[in-house]
Amino acid sequence: MLMKSLNLFSLTRTTISSNYLFLFLFALLFAGCGPSPTNQTLPEPTVPIQDLDITVGQTIYVPAYTKIYSSPRGQTLDLTVTLSIHNTDTNNAIVITAVRYYDAQGTLVKDYLSAPVQLRPLGTTDFYVDTEAIAAGAAGLGANFIVEWGAEQPVYEPIVEAIMIHADSTQGISFTSPGRVISQLQSEQPEGE
Repeated sequence: MLMKSLNLFSLTRTTISSNYLFLFLFALLFAGCGPSPTNQTLPEPTVPIQDLDITVGQTIYVPAYTKIYSSPRGQTLDLTVTLSIHNTDTNNAIVITAVRYYDAQGTLVKDYLSAPVQLRPLGTTDFYVDTEAIAAGAAGLGANFIVEWGAEQPVYEPIVEAIMIHADSTQGISFTSPGRVISQLQSEQPEGE
């Protein structure tokens, strides 16, 4: 009788452990299921451009990679791309006037902003290249973003970079691609000042 009780206890403990494992795996599986994000942290509400007196600003080119070669045979890995914009100024807001994503042929794929938006001091925002854009042919090694920003007074330059990541089972790859200034706006000081 004691042997039957021990076997039953062992069987019950195994069944309970299996049930917990199943529930954990089920929760993990469906935790990532849901609509894919587009703009996770869109900054302050849009700013009427006519209300601003933009005196400084830049146009920034940011390389982005939705694929990268992973072997000598030309095999590629698919990458997830996020553009991140950090306002590094501790006292002043900046205004983001454009965020555009282009494919490897230089064709505009997506214009993320319909109107300028304000990014508070030390604020950050990000933009995600969704899977629909990649499936539509916006993938490749030569894709890029063009970001335009401005401010009403001199500010520290924002940090603009693309973050690429690929994860598969227990292995992954990630890297960043910093933006490069391709045009600069600075208001001219009146003579004698």
